[in-house]
Amino acid sequence: MQPFRIALAGNPNSGKTTIYNALTGTRQHVGNYAGVTVERKTGRLLIDGLDIEVVDLPGIYSLSSSSIEGKVAAMELHESKIDLILNVLDAGNLQRNLYLTTQLGELGIPMLMVFNMADDAKKRGFVFDIAKLQRFFGAPIVETIGHTEQGIDELTATIAKMLRGELAIKRLPFRYNKAVDEAIESLTERIDALEGKDETKFPPRYLAIKLLENDSQVMELPFLTPLLPEVSEVNQRLNALTGLESDILMADCRYGLIAGACREAVAVKKNNRREISDSIDKVVTSRLLGVPIFLVIMFLVFAFTFNCGAPLCDLIEQAIGSLADAIDSLWSDDSLPFLKSLVINGIIGGVGGVLMFLPNLLLLFTAIAFLEGTGYMNRAAFVMDGFMHRFGLHGKSFIPMLLGFGCTVPAVMATRTIESQKDRLTTIMVLPLISCGARLPIYTLFIPALFKQPWRPVVLWSLYIIGIVISLIAARVLKSTLFKGDDEVFVMELPPYRMPTLKGILFDLGERTMVYLQKAGTIILAASIILFIVNSLPVKPGCSRAELAKVKETQGAEAYAKLRLEAAQYTIGGRIGFLLAKPMSLAGFQDKDGNPDWKGSSALIGAFAAKELFVSQLAILNSVDDYEDNGITQLKDKLARQYTPLSGFCIMLYCLIAMPCIGTVAVVKRETNSWTFALAQLAGLTFLAWLSATLVFQIGSLF
Repeated sequence: MQPFRIALAGNPNSGKTTIYNALTGTRQHVGNYAGVTVERKTGRLLIDGLDIEVVDLPGIYSLSSSSIEGKVAAMELHESKIDLILNVLDAGNLQRNLYLTTQLGELGIPMLMVFNMADDAKKRGFVFDIAKLQRFFGAPIVETIGHTEQGIDELTATIAKMLRGELAIKRLPFRYNKAVDEAIESLTERIDALEGKDETKFPPRYLAIKLLENDSQVMELPFLTPLLPEVSEVNQRLNALTGLESDILMADCRYGLIAGACREAVAVKKNNRREISDSIDKVVTSRLLGVPIFLVIMFLVFAFTFNCGAPLCDLIEQAIGSLADAIDSLWSDDSLPFLKSLVINGIIGGVGGVLMFLPNLLLLFTAIAFLEGTGYMNRAAFVMDGFMHRFGLHGKSFIPMLLGFGCTVPAVMATRTIESQKDRLTTIMVLPLISCGARLPIYTLFIPALFKQPWRPVVLWSLYIIGIVISLIAARVLKSTLFKGDDEVFVMELPPYRMPTLKGILFDLGERTMVYLQKAGTIILAASIILFIVNSLPVKPGCSRAELAKVKETQGAEAYAKLRLEAAQYTIGGRIGFLLAKPMSLAGFQDKDGNPDWKGSSALIGAFAAKELFVSQLAILNSVDDYEDNGITQLKDKLARQYTPLSGFCIMLYCLIAMPCIGTVAVVKRETNSWTFALAQLAGLTFLAWLSATLVFQIGSLF
């Protein structure tokens, strides 16, 4: 027997995915919709012997949305067999959410309305007459609090009753106004008489309304083609009567219908919380203080990340060092010495060198999740919208840019919500300039090594700000040249402030951490092995491991270190480093005596695979024969002796701007469907990084 299928539909930020997670738990699968890159989330739900497949549709405001998400959500409802729609609504923003409800109700599919965040709605003074609302919309209503899973048991019980046919509320057709109703009835009769109407599962009335709304997916149905001239005539008549295009008229009618329903069934008590929220917004969203407040908050986030993460990073470093020492003591030097070195210096040194910065990333992700949960990030998007428009970026670009602080790959994927193709491409091209979490290990290596304590958070903050500023300038250039076009209006609702739940923060933190750990276990592991080989082969004659050990024993550490350096320079990685050293020295890759730094240049090879590998490659290239001297603490001491603060800053600046990692290149190609954009971004940012670092270093050297 085929499982029942239910679809979760709702506005963005309605808590729809929270309800989805509460229903399906870990029984989830994530794929893509055919032909597009929008994620398709499905899960399994078992209720009293009922096997149910749950589809979490992308968050949309309307079934007629022009965004990719809107189109695939409508496609799922139009083309798939759906037994029940779970319409998840933010109970505190009912009027806005009900617009989609009026469209879903016309599909002819049984619907269950979920008033989510009911606690927040009550705190804001809303009182609902559930019985009236159920009769009006022809659907049962269940109140839930998604983040605490309150009401989920009632929701699952109601789902089971509806799927068994034990619960149903008769839904009468919505009535708008006389002219619109007559037009709908006329088109409904004509559709009902058409041959081929059985090609679609939807009732003729729904199709008639979608024709009035100029819905492209419905208008492209072949059997409706003969009717399109008549639809055009109907639209002209309505325009003559009302002065509005039919799609705008339908939207106006829906909002009028919703306003009437809310007047009858929703009461609003005095709302002190809303007043407090509005008072705070007058400050944090003001033109004068909004941007400075945002910058101060981000500075505090980075100070928190840096200062609190350092002791935890030291603990992980000690643990990784102990693991390497244990393997070193148990594994004989005479037994497969190359493999031993690969495990200790390549795998543990490479992957471990990345994992020891995990606390910094966890603290950054926690801070961002907290700010998102409070509702402040919505305000930040609102504040930055006008500022970003001056540089050619859409207000919706802020969310992908925010995600870019974690990882550029999901940030690029998040641009799908931007309707304008030119705005979307502009955002994609500048996103790698937002400093992702993978760059944080580079900063937390160089900054403590080269800068005194009071300046460390300032330097870290300045790097993030520089990335943002350069991305805005680059966006302005792109929007003025390659991607010219009119700016679109950005509308965003500002929800009341709320205290995020620990569960919500941990769930978000867990998702982001798993992405990072998966990366460490796949791309970084593979790249670490390859790079170890690149930095170990070919072996210079007279520099085998046995010969190096003999020199160390008989001639001392100084002779050993010199021979070890010659051996490293002889490898593939060393030769590439020497090839790059001269031009890169202009950009600050040089020691205190002005000698080109071939080690730093060689480490850039690893940064293309994953930015974090720049750190582990520096550690390997600066190491001797035991892991202790390959530790991050010892590496910081070496960097402090080797580089000036100006050189270190320019190296970090280069890593901030330079070539996106291989994962970003791949996702940009997939999202733009073009290697041209991906490779142009790779080459352009690499040149921009070299030029910027060179200018800063050369000018800074004058002082």
